[in-house]
Amino acid sequence: MSDTSAQQERQLTSDAPVDPDNVKIGYIGGGSRLWARNLAKELALDETLSGEVVLYDTDYESAQRNEEFGNWVQDREDAVSDWTYRAVESREEALTDADFVILSTQYPPTESMKYDLEIPPEYGIDQAVAITSGPGGIMRAMRTIPVYRDIAASIREHCPDAWVLNYTNPVTYVTRTLYEEYPDINALGLCHEVFHAQELLADIVSDQFDVPKPSRDDIEVNVKGVNHFTWVDEARWNGHELLPVVERYLEESGAVREYSRAELEDADHSMHPGFQDNNQVTYELFKRFGVLPAAGDRHLVEFATWFLQGDMPEALNRWGVLRTPSSYRLDRWDDEADTVRQFMDGDKEFDLSETGEVITDLMEALSGLSDMRTHVNLPNEGQMRDVPEDAVVETNAVVTQNNVRPIVSGTLPRPVRTQVTQQIDNQETIIEAAFDGYDVDYAFQGFLNDPQVKTLQTETAADLFAEMCNALQPLLDDWQLADSETLAESDKFELE
Repeated sequence: MSDTSAQQERQLTSDAPVDPDNVKIGYIGGGSRLWARNLAKELALDETLSGEVVLYDTDYESAQRNEEFGNWVQDREDAVSDWTYRAVESREEALTDADFVILSTQYPPTESMKYDLEIPPEYGIDQAVAITSGPGGIMRAMRTIPVYRDIAASIREHCPDAWVLNYTNPVTYVTRTLYEEYPDINALGLCHEVFHAQELLADIVSDQFDVPKPSRDDIEVNVKGVNHFTWVDEARWNGHELLPVVERYLEESGAVREYSRAELEDADHSMHPGFQDNNQVTYELFKRFGVLPAAGDRHLVEFATWFLQGDMPEALNRWGVLRTPSSYRLDRWDDEADTVRQFMDGDKEFDLSETGEVITDLMEALSGLSDMRTHVNLPNEGQMRDVPEDAVVETNAVVTQNNVRPIVSGTLPRPVRTQVTQQIDNQETIIEAAFDGYDVDYAFQGFLNDPQVKTLQTETAADLFAEMCNALQPLLDDWQLADSETLAESDKFELE
């Protein structure tokens, strides 16, 4: 695709070969409610890799539950691999001599998600997800960065050559933190949102070419941007350029439409209706800018904040998007723990099938068993032009044995690049604030520049920032809250 086949000289490499028959995975966040289940499924179905998964979590009981579940999955007749799961109380034990480190944490779920989602609406900011950008995403980053500085230092000490697969949100901030703390780390930020774009394009191919829906792997896309705000400027299937096909599809199919709140709430979904994406924001942004967003609408609206303006929530609902309430997230946190027990007790049917994640494909490729091309989040060393170096960007890469080579993605159209670089600059501001003594007032400058926050007067934005810092104060103890002029000037903050 145009100049995108050229590969960068800089690449991730490791001199420590991986033995596919004796792999050690150190899982940080091993008490995960959902992702650990997906990992157990994928490993059980992979015939080429075997070894041990060592689960570490600050909630040791949750890690023990996943140890029991992982071994239960391995004991099933339809499991084709040989893995052992073991929960440990020491992060050092999980990391020592690990070939792969999986990062999948939520710190901590109960308090943080509630405040991320519930305080901003009091100021007129209606976030849909609140994990990557906006007030909730930035506060999540501020409390997560110190944790991941510590994790990066532990990786440097105990498994410096390991391949680090980061699934923790906000992916960009976490991956950037890992590299800033330990520049020689081999870390990949991973996310499944681009797969959803490939699935959408596969559906359109089926409709427009009257063929069975192709696999998402048959949809070749050139991606560039930042996580949850990534764009496709070239897409192909079977020799056909697909963006003109998308244009034709939108003109002919009646796919573009408006939704009512009642219709969204009545939709038959296995999860809360707030998790559905109806692609209307995707279609509108494609219409306006000529390139296709490669993330779900719930994420897109928090970057492209036009969709959060007007009479809420109706102005958002018309695009087929519902906000996910904090109550659902908190209830789900407890419910998912019960689900694992129900599987093992036989009270709920368990289906050992592929989850759509590519983690075993990545491990196979890095172990030398195959090659693959996929999208990853890495520091920019030229793979994305016209944006700052070292900022973490999402583009394609080629993965081979002990090697990850980013692929040059070219440039974005200027109007889109303007939106993306604004996010990069804000993210870099928060990172700089953290690594420069946890400077709260400098972090507020990044907060103030966020597109969602720019809808507020500066004093109101300062009060929102102060109220969120106040509510989350126990989780921000690395930050110099007592030295902040911004917090001192607001009556929404009282230092504990």
